Parts: sequence; C-alpha cells; structure tokens
Amino acid sequence: MTRFDEPLKRALGDKTAAPLESALGITTVGELLRHYPRRYAERGELTPIASLEHGEHVTVVGKVSSAMRRPMKNRQGTWLDVQVTDGKDRLHLAFFGKGAYVAENRLTPGTEAMFSGKVDVFAASKTRRVSLTHPDYESFDETAETAEEFASAPVPIYPSAQGLATWKIRRAVRTVLDVLSLDDPLPAEVRARHGLATLEGALRQIHRPRDFGEITRARSRLKFDEAFVLQAVLVRRRLAASAWPARPRPGRAGGLLGDFDARLPFELTEGQREVGEEIAADLAGEHPMHRLLQGEVGAGKTVVALRAMLQVVDSGGQAVLLAPTEVLAQQHHRSIVGMLGDLATGGMFGGTVVALLTGSMGAAARRRALLDAASGAAGIVVGTHALLQEHVQFADLGLVVVDEQHRFGVEQRDALREKGGGGRPHVLVMTATPIPRTVAMTVFGDLEVSTLSQLPSGRAPISTHVVPAAEKPHFLDRTWQRVREEVALGRQAYIVCPRIGDQEGDEGDVDGGLDRGVDRDEEERRPPLAVLEVAEMLSDGPLHGLRVEVLHGKLPPEEKDAVMRAFTKGEIDVLVATTVIEVGVDVPNSSVMIIMDADRFGVSQLHQLRGRVGRGGLPGLCLLVSEAPEATPARARLEAVAATLDGFELSRVDLEQRREGDVLGAAQSGRKSSLKMLQLLRDEDVIEAAREEAVTVLSADPELEAHPALRAELDAVVADEKADYLEKA
Repeated sequence: MTRFDEPLKRALGDKTAAPLESALGITTVGELLRHYPRRYAERGELTPIASLEHGEHVTVVGKVSSAMRRPMKNRQGTWLDVQVTDGKDRLHLAFFGKGAYVAENRLTPGTEAMFSGKVDVFAASKTRRVSLTHPDYESFDETAETAEEFASAPVPIYPSAQGLATWKIRRAVRTVLDVLSLDDPLPAEVRARHGLATLEGALRQIHRPRDFGEITRARSRLKFDEAFVLQAVLVRRRLAASAWPARPRPGRAGGLLGDFDARLPFELTEGQREVGEEIAADLAGEHPMHRLLQGEVGAGKTVVALRAMLQVVDSGGQAVLLAPTEVLAQQHHRSIVGMLGDLATGGMFGGTVVALLTGSMGAAARRRALLDAASGAAGIVVGTHALLQEHVQFADLGLVVVDEQHRFGVEQRDALREKGGGGRPHVLVMTATPIPRTVAMTVFGDLEVSTLSQLPSGRAPISTHVVPAAEKPHFLDRTWQRVREEVALGRQAYIVCPRIGDQEGDEGDVDGGLDRGVDRDEEERRPPLAVLEVAEMLSDGPLHGLRVEVLHGKLPPEEKDAVMRAFTKGEIDVLVATTVIEVGVDVPNSSVMIIMDADRFGVSQLHQLRGRVGRGGLPGLCLLVSEAPEATPARARLEAVAATLDGFELSRVDLEQRREGDVLGAAQSGRKSSLKMLQLLRDEDVIEAAREEAVTVLSADPELEAHPALRAELDAVVADEKADYLEKA
C-alpha cells in the first residue's frame, strides 16, 4: 500500500517519476495527489481552436476530420497532415518519419482525442493556419478504462509542462490511487457535521470522477481540508503562546504618557482612543501582545504607537521603533522629538532620551546611541536594520513597534524581538495597506487587529487620476502645467520614479525598489524612468525655473537629510524621488504627487505614495502616469487605485491579483501559494467554519492524543523551516 509521504520514485519507478520531478517538482505521492486537475473535458466538448495563441503550450480536445499524406517540399518522402476540428475551425497536426506511420493508424477520421503541444500560428493573406508539430496525443477510448468512463465520465486535464502531457500525469495518479491507504486527518465528527467525504474518497473523486457532482463534493472536502489544517496550525501556536511570559507594562499615573496627553495640541479621534485602550490593556498583560494596527494613510497610527511606547517607558521599560529606510527613521525621530518637546530631553528635567540609530551614522553619534540603549537612558530608540545587529543591546526592551511590516522579513523582526531578554517584548505592527500575506493571516485570525478608520481633522480629500501618456500625450503636458499651477500658489510637489539612474545597480532604490506585486512580464519593455533623467528633463523643459531637487537611497545620509529638511522648509518646489518617500514623510505643504511609470509599482506602494499629499488641509492631487495599454492587468491596478481611497478595498484588489502567498512559508506573494483549492476572499465562510472546528478540537485535546492522524498532518505541515517561520511570525 502507498502512503502520502512515500517518495514518488519508490511508488512509480525512476522512469515515470523523473519527468514529474524535473517538470513539476513533484517528489512524493502526496504532492502528486495534491496536483489537482485544472479543468475537466467531456466527450463531445471541443476546445475552440480560434482561442489558441501562438507560442503557448496547450492541451486541446478535438475530433479528427481528415488525415492526409503530403509530399515534402525540399526532399523526398511524405508527411502526415491530420486536421482536427472543433465544429467551426481547423487545427493542423504535422507528423514526420515514424511518428507519421503511428499517427496514421491511431488518428482516423471521427476519433476524439486530446492533443498536447506548442501552438504555431501562420497568418496568410486571408486565412489563419493553426498547427501543432508532432504533438503528444491520446484518444478518449485509450484514456477510459471502462465503457462507462468512455461514455460519460469527465476527463481531467492537469496543469502540465513541456514534454509532460496531461494524460501521463493522469496515468501516474491512477497508479498510486489504486494502492493508496490513508488515515483521515479530519476528525470523523467534523466530517459528519459538515457532510464531507473522507480524504481518500475526495482524492479519488477529484482525480477519477464519474460525474461533475463528484467533483463538486471532492472540492468541498479538499477546500475545507486546507482551511482546517491551517487553522489548526495557528490555533495550536496560539495555545502554546498563551504560556509565553511577558513583563506587564501597565504604565503609571502622573508619568510621561499623562504629560504628553495634556500637551497634545489636538483631540484624539474616537478611534485613536479606542485602539489606545486595547493596546494599553495588552501591554498590562502577562503574555506578549502581537497586534496589527491597520489604518489609512494619515489616520494617526504614529501617535497611537508613541502613546504605547510612553506607557512602556512609564513602566520602567524601553521601546524601539523599527523603520524600513533611513529617511523614514530620521523623519520618525524628528516627529517624536517634536511631539514630546522637552519631554524628550531626559536627565534632570525628567522625560526620556529618544535615540536614533542607523547604519550610516558617524562613529561618535553611533557610540552614544548604543550606550543610551544599553544603559536604559534612552526610553525610546528609533532606527533601521542597524537595530538588528548583534552588538545592539537594551537594558529592558518591553515593546517593539514595526512600521510598514511588509518591508521586513520575519527573521529580521524576530532578531529584534529576541533582544527582550528573559521575557518576550510586546509587538505592535503598523501598516496602511496590508500586503496579501498580511490580509491572509488576518483572515485566518492569526493577529489581533486594531483598525483606525477615522481620519484626524484637517485631512483634505485626495483626487486620483490615471494619465495614459502613450495614448494621450497632451494629458502629460497638462500634468506639468498642473505642477506649475500648484507651485504658483505656494505649494510643493513630489515626482516619483522607479529607478535612480543609468549606472549598473541603479535598477531600483536600495531603500525601496520595485514592488514585488508587479508582473515581471510587464517589465519587458523600455527601462523604467529614472530620477536623474527625469529631474534633468523637467529642469530643462516643462518645469524650467522651478526649484527641482532629487532624493534617492544612494545619496549620502547627510545629503538625504539636508534635502528633506529643505523640502520641509519650502526651499524646494519639486522633489523628484524614488520610493524613499513612500511612508512616513510628512510635508503638509505638498499638494501634488506625480508617479511616473505607475504601472511598475504595486497597489500597496501606490496607495502609500498617494498618502504623502493632502496632509495639511490642502486638497491633494495624485496623477498616475503610465504607458500601459487599456484592458491589461497593469492598467486595472491603476484604475483600482484611482477609484478608491479605501486601503482595505485596495488590499482585497491586491490579494485578488497576487494570491495569498505561502501562508505558512516565507514567500509573500502568490507564486508559491500553499492553497490550491481555497481562495481567501471567496471562501471566508469556509475559513470561519474551519476556525471554529479547529478551536473546538484543540481546546479539548491540545496534544491531539485522540487524533494521531491530525497530529501527524500538522507536524508535517510545520516541519523544518516552516516551524521556525511560524515561531517567528
């Protein structure tokens, strides 16, 4: 009997298993059985030949209409021209040599079969000739094992690859199904409550269905499986985490937090107060907080985070704020010091030191920051990846605040969390637009979530428009006119480009770079526009006479800081920059954001960049300049961003386009999704039901002693690096 974890070479033999491993990366019986059919063909259901595109590798279902020998053009002999029809158009199959003799006997007129190969399209003056040369093929009567199957059973069509036809995959699947033996990991009582098939039965139905009803029933079980196993993994982790210790940080009356609140020049929004109370309660607990703070750009997340940090400082601990770029770290440091005023002085005047630590600081400033952190003199430390280095120590780290968490790997965040000493520090993650993996984990209930949906008073609306530069170049001319008009009113503008310059290594910004959500095939055009080129072009052309400066990650730190200070003071009219200004940069006088080659950025980045304007009561304008044609995924992204300011809605758009990522692995966008049946946005009801069942099962039996098959399944899922990843996540 064959089991899920059995190597495929042992189950099928080297000759059959080798192409599955080389073409699809399938190495075990379980991986093969989880390689589900992409679709199903019915006898009599023919593939529209007109839909075939040149160069694609296809599996076509069609009926042979004729098979004719034709003479070679340039040498002696003949070749076989088999014509296949879908009832309307014709597909030509070309066979040569011995293959022609075999095909002549098997592909007789009237035969229905599947053909697999690479499409060639030859467009003559009045006709479009579509052909496959030496395709793999198999007729339906050869595919079927019984007369009943031949007459009515759906025929599975598998995702395949060059040189590995779908029926070869099907034969391998049938071989292992015939000797399969499985212990069902889903408890019998759960199956009964939801009317689900056994796992072994569902696998047989999905791969060898007798009708389409069986396919539907199989998908229901396999979809629930994916949701339940992931929920069970997360529930088991949460139960284990309930035993982790954390030092309570309840704050104190008459401390820094009280002084800060009394000096605030504005009223906290109702949402800020409610979220602040949730976080305060978590910080006072004996177990570490792990909370996601979701808020629109400009919703006041930084104030909420600062109040949490002050509560920890009042309790005798330290807090760190981890930012993804030096520009943002410096901005946060200036903002926090500015909001605290003399409370940021420390020493005999009370308050606390607010230290800054970045990788490019001078030696003296760096030594002072390291000493303040290690001694405990600095209650708040703001920094970049430099905070993660081994020699950075803290006296009593109580809270880790991570700004824009998708810019850090889980391992990086964990390195900082481990600096908490004996107890685990509390963790607060902030983001304005969740990337798909964050959305996925939120849907799965892995994070406690707080939401700031109300914008503080004084925030102005932002209008967003797509500028189709290739289709309507006069729209681009009008873009530069709008910039001049805003500057004439005393306002300022950002212009963002995806690249720095022409030198090798300038393809992206060391502090940012292209968003991972961009489809790489969309980038096989001209090089992305560069900051240095665009700044020069604008200074010499449509923006001549305006004060134009550049900002990017390869500038020396002191120069970056000087440029940002000058822009903040209004000494620069137009700042041409990379994504270093994506998050946290706050210049209230900026009213225009122009994003060049906007289709080369993902939804999250576009939303973040747009949030740099409309911050000071001035109406904001965001123009997305693109050469992407209409009716393309890239253009659809831009239209979605232009249509809404709702970060939650945009995160769903992002998730629909990019999938969930591997929710149990380190991949953060859709190429390696561990979800094959489940779709998070469409199947939230299934996920909720699975969550309830996982809580019920694991609360009653945390060690799963009564469910050994489920325990084995969970152990396999989180084996090796995935277990480490969940521990750190």
